[in-house]
Amino acid sequence: MVERVIATDETLKLLDKLKTIHGDLMFHQSGGCCDGSSPMCYPRGEFRIGESDILLGEIGNTPFYISKDQYEYWKHTQLIIDVVEGRGGMFSVEGPEGKRFLTRSRVFTKEERIALGQ
Repeated sequence: MVERVIATDETLKLLDKLKTIHGDLMFHQSGGCCDGSSPMCYPRGEFRIGESDILLGEIGNTPFYISKDQYEYWKHTQLIIDVVEGRGGMFSVEGPEGKRFLTRSRVFTKEERIALGQ
């Protein structure tokens, strides 16, 4: 099975820590503006998912959403959610930890695109 979104081990470790502080979480891939194009992490239920958002997958049993418009830009790639030192989006829960989530990507292979029906 080809996954559209995956996470690094460091991301999964931070996600586990954040869950002990905030409970269940969810991600939404930001489409720009104030926080650039960052994966934003929120306590589950505190970010309203709309009809223009799609569930891309899960990382660490945490749902990961992206807007349909943003998905059109990224659909040919696998999103790899990583974590780096520094401050990121002011609304994302990892900020006080001195870390920020970061989206990396890689282009799907021909075989993966076929498996995904692209």
